[in-house]
Amino acid sequence: MFKNLSLKVIIFGFIFTFFSSFGQSYFIGIFNSSIREDLQISHGQFGTIYASATLLSSVLLIWVGKKIDDMNVLKFSIFVIVLLSFASYFLSTIKWVPLLFIGIFLLRLSGQGLMSHTATTTVSRYFEKTRGKALSITWLGLSAAEFVLPVLMVFLLTIVSWREIWVGISLLVLITLPLVSFLLIKNLKLDSRENSDVNKISTNNIKQWKRSEVIKDFRFYIIAMNMLGMPSIATGVFVYQSFIVASKNWGPFIFAQSFMVYSILSVLTLSFSGFLIDKFTSRKLLIYMNLPLLLAVIVLIFFDSPISSFILLGLIGISNGFANVLGSSTWAEIYGVKYIGGIKAITTAMMVFATATGAATFGILIDGGYSIKFIALVSGFYIGFSLLLLLFFRKTMEPTYINRP
Repeated sequence: MFKNLSLKVIIFGFIFTFFSSFGQSYFIGIFNSSIREDLQISHGQFGTIYASATLLSSVLLIWVGKKIDDMNVLKFSIFVIVLLSFASYFLSTIKWVPLLFIGIFLLRLSGQGLMSHTATTTVSRYFEKTRGKALSITWLGLSAAEFVLPVLMVFLLTIVSWREIWVGISLLVLITLPLVSFLLIKNLKLDSRENSDVNKISTNNIKQWKRSEVIKDFRFYIIAMNMLGMPSIATGVFVYQSFIVASKNWGPFIFAQSFMVYSILSVLTLSFSGFLIDKFTSRKLLIYMNLPLLLAVIVLIFFDSPISSFILLGLIGISNGFANVLGSSTWAEIYGVKYIGGIKAITTAMMVFATATGAATFGILIDGGYSIKFIALVSGFYIGFSLLLLLFFRKTMEPTYINRP
């Protein structure tokens, strides 16, 4: 069973991105109202707690995430699994507001942070020739979760409490993932590569950037500005979906149903983006990543019909499909894979930090009385500015070659 190591690595990545959902904003946002009502806190209080906990997790992720460059992948994965299981159970027990900070911190670190970091780093390092396709399939795990989990959770909340759901999640993670990880990656080593003989030749032609060098490169920050738009804005939309629904008078199930469109278009985008990346490279496609997201905020500004909910999440789903693959492959293309764990620890931490910023900004503006249309307008200005900056410097987005034949 699963004799081919390449297939095992892809399946491992798929499963880990699926289970990263339990720390993702779209999933936690489903329980926003239930948690706030139980603990008697406002939108702004929840957003502040969520943002500060997420911020702390992003800082710690820079250190913890780098360990994947030095540790056996299986051992690192088991650590992440146990942490996610504990975080899920801990959240179910919270009855005091300060403990909510700890619960969200652990979920964001283990789920959104380390689960996705483990999956994408492992796949990015192992694959080179077909990295785009491999990452596309890997991120289908998250898309599959986004398709089934929102509606399932909304249904479960009608028959059981939110606390019972999180206990079930904790048990599911602890029972299934260790065995799955052992079966799939027990033989995977840090120097394992797809078609290693070919890859040794190609990687030797590209400078392998250390993390300390990357943070001094101006291109890193231009790319990061564009990468961070999606998680920041999408987090605000997901976490405050109840506010958006109330503002637009969409009804309780419209947004949850719209996640199916989001998931389908994410999957479709993922399905062909990998082929496009392998053919044209990530750095050439990066300029198109946030165009659908820009259209999404325009929809949020100008349209109130229930059908616009499906269009909104559909457009976000398209950008999400591109962002998931480009966010992993672009760094490997430009900076190499030797130190990719340390580099991606920073980029993943920045992504988590962006979600904190999105949650905090949306929450503060909502409590300040600003409409969702105004918040979307601010989001649109950010997307437009980062796109113009990338367009201006696009010709510099190339790897540094050494010993070129």
